[in-house]
Amino acid sequence: MNGHDAHHHGHEGHVCHHGPLGQHHGDDIICLDGVGFRYGEVEALAGVTMHVEAGCNLGIVGPNGGGKTTLLKIMLGLLDGYSGSVDIAGCSPKQVCRAGDIVGYVQQQPTFVRRFPLNVRQVVHMGLTGKAGLLRRPSEADRDHADHLLDNLGIADLADRPIGDLSGGQQQRTLIARALAPRPKVLLLDEPTVGIDVAGQKQFAELIRELHDALGLTIVVVSHDLRAIAGTCGKVAVLSRTIHYHDSPDGLTGELLAEIFQHDIAPVLD
Repeated sequence: MNGHDAHHHGHEGHVCHHGPLGQHHGDDIICLDGVGFRYGEVEALAGVTMHVEAGCNLGIVGPNGGGKTTLLKIMLGLLDGYSGSVDIAGCSPKQVCRAGDIVGYVQQQPTFVRRFPLNVRQVVHMGLTGKAGLLRRPSEADRDHADHLLDNLGIADLADRPIGDLSGGQQQRTLIARALAPRPKVLLLDEPTVGIDVAGQKQFAELIRELHDALGLTIVVVSHDLRAIAGTCGKVAVLSRTIHYHDSPDGLTGELLAEIFQHDIAPVLD
């Protein structure tokens, strides 16, 4: 089955419709209905239905191998061949990928070598390429917005520093600024707290809340770390091949989490 055939239930360029299992409201910005995906004989996702309201701060949590990365790749337009329908801000994943200014994405933290030749401001301005086009110079307003993000993220004083000289946390802030440079409606972060200590996780949670409030973003944080999700997000979805829970973090039970993660988990909040 090719990607086009698998997506026959999708709706290119239209707002999402009421799904068979989800509760659709007019202000939903992400609509997943019955999404499935296989790697050969292995079923990675099955019947994933989830509607996310615009302006929501959502954490998607689940065990390693539970399908989180697969779902992210589908949403970003990087994987064809899925069943069901995916709609983000009225666009298909392929349209999202082409547009460059609908979804901002921060991947699992890469490490920049010390001799990487770009400074912080240059890396952030790279985020405008998808919006302006590879050979066109971004507008002055877009460049000003990108520079303002350096202030938002507390890295304005690092603007002229080579990114390879920065700490892991400073590099992460730079990459978030790059993702936000084209003014996306949705920000996706993949395992953003890997390798960050507890103090750093609290700082990250505060940063995400500040960005959410200041920019009116819909933010989706994907992680296997429940503690990081609970401290950051107003809504939580538990994904292990399908959605097992989607609501406030307060409603998660130890029994559900033990079943999904297959071992006991420390309390979500201290």
